[in-house]
Amino acid sequence: MSPPAAGCCHVTGFKVENWKQNLRAIYQCFVWSGSAETRKRKDTDITTNRASESSSNIFLWNSRGWKAQRRRRTAAGGESSPACPAREQKAAAAPDLHRPGFTAKSCICHMCGAHLNRLHSCLYCVFFGCFTKKHIHEHAKTKRHNLAIDLLYGGIYCFMCQDYIYDKDMEQIAKEEQRKAWKLQAFTPTVVSHYQCTMTGIGEKYSTWEPTKRELELLRHNPKRRKITTNCTIGLRGLINLGNTCFMNCIVQALTHTPLLRDFFLSDRHKCEMQSPSSCLVCEMSTLFQEFYSGHRSPHIPYRLLHLVWTHARHLAGYEQQDAHEFLIAALDVLHRHCKGDDNGKKANNPNHCNCIIDQIFTGGLQSDVTCQVCHGVSTTIDPFWDISLDLPGSSTPFWPLSPGSDGSVVNGESHVSGTTTLTDCLRRFTRPEHLGSSAKIKCSGCHSYQESTKQLTMKKLPIVACFHLKRFEHSAKLRRKITTYVSFPLELDMTPFMASSKESRMNGQYQQPTDSLNNDNKYSLFAVVNHQGTLESGHYTSFIRQHKDQWFKCDDAIITKASIKDVLDSEGYLLFYHKQFLEYE
Repeated sequence: MSPPAAGCCHVTGFKVENWKQNLRAIYQCFVWSGSAETRKRKDTDITTNRASESSSNIFLWNSRGWKAQRRRRTAAGGESSPACPAREQKAAAAPDLHRPGFTAKSCICHMCGAHLNRLHSCLYCVFFGCFTKKHIHEHAKTKRHNLAIDLLYGGIYCFMCQDYIYDKDMEQIAKEEQRKAWKLQAFTPTVVSHYQCTMTGIGEKYSTWEPTKRELELLRHNPKRRKITTNCTIGLRGLINLGNTCFMNCIVQALTHTPLLRDFFLSDRHKCEMQSPSSCLVCEMSTLFQEFYSGHRSPHIPYRLLHLVWTHARHLAGYEQQDAHEFLIAALDVLHRHCKGDDNGKKANNPNHCNCIIDQIFTGGLQSDVTCQVCHGVSTTIDPFWDISLDLPGSSTPFWPLSPGSDGSVVNGESHVSGTTTLTDCLRRFTRPEHLGSSAKIKCSGCHSYQESTKQLTMKKLPIVACFHLKRFEHSAKLRRKITTYVSFPLELDMTPFMASSKESRMNGQYQQPTDSLNNDNKYSLFAVVNHQGTLESGHYTSFIRQHKDQWFKCDDAIITKASIKDVLDSEGYLLFYHKQFLEYE
């Protein structure tokens, strides 16, 4: 959000005659009237029942802006039929497109017809466009209409600033109209309340905190505030090694510094449904987050966490050295199972079909395309993943040749040194087409016989947090060893070339750089790195975590020390944690 003090200079052009009435009309009829699914249901209802309604609203755009006009049909006997607010609100969301002048049509994207995909409305004219597919961006660029409103949360987006902005007057109008919508919902004796409760979902809207008189009094008597500054160390805390538990400590440091996971636990969102909360790993993680962000400087002793891990993941029990990657997957699995009660029954939007906080953050979709070499028919499957395991040069698995960038150019923010393997190289190898050979023939549904085929993996859906596992430990029948090949990894990573949607732009394992510099949907920032020092038989795990932008710290069990970006990028790297730079919501 833009700073409230500075505001956005592009709002001035919108604040012309009747701008407040126009903005209020949009909030009334399109924002606080319900969720995206509600709008979809309303559109269906309107299509079915419009002809039989006794009253309706026509939402017009005239020379002065948005204008709500109401028509009432006169019943037999000359009296006007009573107005039903619920029906009027329902009709307002689907105006008549065929009326003269510029009339709004149903509350859907005017280019692709979608109800979801973060629908936005232009503030200058009648245009609804989805943000995810950038249809509203295309409209703004073509018409030079720089402001749009998010129809789900009511935020104002400026295409010149490329960010959601704050304006005191607009914020006041949004709050006033939201309160009106809540009062309409609370009016239980009427048909309006029934319609609002069952259809609009206004109660699900996010509301800002308005302190009560009692809370204001407490704030006056307790003026001391804990401020988060650039030098703040709140959240940094060492962990005591309980006997070869460095593998657990480094993963805990990475998880406690995962922004969305931190926000979830510190806002007390977990609702435990286990008979014994003391055996719930999510409850323990919630306590752990409170300990980390309490401001205490002494190292924490995670004995309860270790006990619960031993209880729920018995293969990790004991004081032997364990694999940090194996612990990460086991921890996510247990947290996922214990988080089941937190999804509130909402529809999941990830390949794992679960709406728990773990799947919301860590789950992505991996697309596998198997192509028949005879009929070229393609069989596609999509599987969920929590991490991507990448082969390294030096392993027994043949590694794909280095990229064209190995001549010293910069690709994906990585500066290539001759002979140096990069994370991008590993991802190229992971997503390249692979010939399965005659010994692995697959029955083709088109040929109805077993044929040779090629297989290619791409990213169908990216997670919010992408974890890359560099396969440094090799276990085979002939040898067991650690691969120490240095892999260069960037602070910022663009995953666009490895998306299923970008598959056509790659030929023979090569890819084309995205031409749209404003496409930030698939860009990630590094926030944690787990390293392993030593051999396969004995070693030690440490981690680097990002506290603030460009501020890194090394976590070595109970010892926390400041680190430079060079320290981070020069490290060997075992697990790399990247966070999406821009979060998309639906």
